[in-house]
Amino acid sequence: MAQQHPDSTVPAVQTAGTAPTGGSLADYLRAQATEFLRALRQHRESGSGGNAAADSVDAARALRRSVRRVSGSLHTFRPLLDPEWSEGLRPELAWVSGTLSMEHACAARLERLLLALHRLSGAAVLPAQAGGPAPQERGTLTVGAAKAGALLDRQLTLARTRAHSSALQALGSSRFHAVADQVAVLASEVPLTAADADLRPLARAAEERLGDAVAALPLVTAGHPYNAEALIHGLSPDPAPHPQDAPWHQVRLLLRLHRYALEVLHGGDGVSDSVDVRLLTAGQALDRHRDASEAAAAASAAARTPRIAPATAYALGVLHADQRHEVEAARFAFQQSWQRQALRTP
Repeated sequence: MAQQHPDSTVPAVQTAGTAPTGGSLADYLRAQATEFLRALRQHRESGSGGNAAADSVDAARALRRSVRRVSGSLHTFRPLLDPEWSEGLRPELAWVSGTLSMEHACAARLERLLLALHRLSGAAVLPAQAGGPAPQERGTLTVGAAKAGALLDRQLTLARTRAHSSALQALGSSRFHAVADQVAVLASEVPLTAADADLRPLARAAEERLGDAVAALPLVTAGHPYNAEALIHGLSPDPAPHPQDAPWHQVRLLLRLHRYALEVLHGGDGVSDSVDVRLLTAGQALDRHRDASEAAAAASAAARTPRIAPATAYALGVLHADQRHEVEAARFAFQQSWQRQALRTP
């Protein structure tokens, strides 16, 4: 077993059995490159038909999925690959993934914020209580909340439209075609420099980086779901991302790299169901943390719009505080998941 922090245990890379070698990495990269090419073909063929929009979304999601896995594997196992090739391809893959993700992120952020506005206004459909009346819709949005929702709708819909245009331009650019050509070559030829090398030391290094990052998180202060830690600097004039969030976002990325390394070691099948579920649960909590953090930033940015009414600004302030509380709740969920994992993992 790899050395682990006692309070930040990760599912360990096993050392027993036949060592997975560079050949396993090559097989994994070829499989992911093939998935990329399949998704790209699906995306190009999704321009017609009744399900064109849904097919396009599915294809973009599959493209991002394969790109993330190729990029993550190039990062974790870079000593076994041609350095000039891998260091040249990784930033291009990051560009593809980031460009394709923006439209979905804007749509999801708007949906999250509008649902929160309705929830905070008591305008959502309430479930039936035991022995009480039937479910009913209670209340309507106040003027301030309604105008806040309209403002967010305009801003994030515009951002989504721009992201959609950027993605279309990117997919038709010579830069993207160069990336696609490199991935097409990767589907048949992986530039390994050490085909017989054991993959496990590099996978353990990724595991240890995750353990170090988790150990540095303020898990003790995240031991209560609403301790307002996430609200510190909430009124700062700095429009940059919240300073407390960066270490959590970094853990999210390292957790993803650890998961991909385990996929490489296990032939793309992941690991045992119990470990897989624990990693998935922790990852979902960090995804919620990222989503709430970015939604809070969007509410804060909207509140900085010139000449908005005080009631609108107030509603956006309440919405910002609500999403920062969601950030804190996500930290608490991650902490609970990680503690359970530490108790169960030998």
